[in-house]
Amino acid sequence: PPRSTLSSSSAASVCIRDRYQRRVHGHYRRHNPYNTKSNKIRVCRTPGGKHKVHYLKKKISGPRTPTSLGRLPLQGIPALTANQRAKAKKSTLTVSRAYGGVLTHAHVRERIIRAFLIEEAKIVKRVLKAQQSKLLKSKSGKKKAKASKK
Repeated sequence: PPRSTLSSSSAASVCIRDRYQRRVHGHYRRHNPYNTKSNKIRVCRTPGGKHKVHYLKKKISGPRTPTSLGRLPLQGIPALTANQRAKAKKSTLTVSRAYGGVLTHAHVRERIIRAFLIEEAKIVKRVLKAQQSKLLKSKSGKKKAKASKK
């Protein structure tokens, strides 16, 4: 049999809708004939009127804060694949501040304020304790003086 008939029968045919919601037929050009997450395609029309399959890459979500902090996107850091991230410079993967590239500026600010307020609360507690001990000493001193007078 001629070679062209073999190749066309072995390629998996696909029918999808284009951007105008028209049905378009094409053929998968790679080994995987299934519509999986890693095998997404777009059927494009060539100037000659043929329909060709273009394979699409996965969208990269980009860096985000931890799930406990709401999964907010981090500004100033590019969305890269794992391969690209391994090859990228450290300066492109971080932001120059504390927790840069991990937390947003708002989270860092909140942490700083919280730490400051906790320290202030500790100081206030210490001062109140000192004042109470002074009061107790002065009361006990007055009681002893009264007892010695009698």
